[in-house]
Order: sequence, then structure tokens, then C-alpha cells
Amino acid sequence: MSVEIITKEDLDRFKVDLLKEIKQMLSATPGESKRWLKNSEVRKMLSISSGKLQMLRVNNTLPYTKIGGTMYYKFEDIVRMLEGKS
Repeated sequence: MSVEIITKEDLDRFKVDLLKEIKQMLSATPGESKRWLKNSEVRKMLSISSGKLQMLRVNNTLPYTKIGGTMYYKFEDIVRMLEGKS
């Protein structure tokens, strides 16, 4: 059994690579051409459940606008959240 030590630099590199891949995935989605996305589009884009999306709203992690009974999210806010720049 071998043991590998992970350094802070390894984690930083992983973070950069992960964010780069997420950006590529998001740019390949039809959501990028739309400024505002609905719940179902955001859930599909992020591969999360309704409950997880609700938690992001309740915690003010992901800003939204409610019009009637429909919630809308700015594409830029989703990218900003993923990058950790709230």
C-alpha cells in the first residue's frame, strides 16, 4: 500500500484545473446564450437536485429573481458562484 502526500500546491492546481473544466462545460451549454435561466435549466447545468438549488437560494449563495411563481438566475451569477467570487 503506497501513501501519497498532497500539498497545498497540488490542491491549488486541482482547483484551477477544475474551474477551467467547469468553464468549458458551461460554455458548451445553451445557457450561455441566455442571460436568464429557470430552475430546471440551472439544475441541469449544475447537475444538482431541487433541494440543493433551494439551499443555494436560502443561503444567498446564488442570487435569483422571482417573477410570479418562476425563479430566474443570471448566467453570470452562476459562473461567479462557481469561481467563488460571490
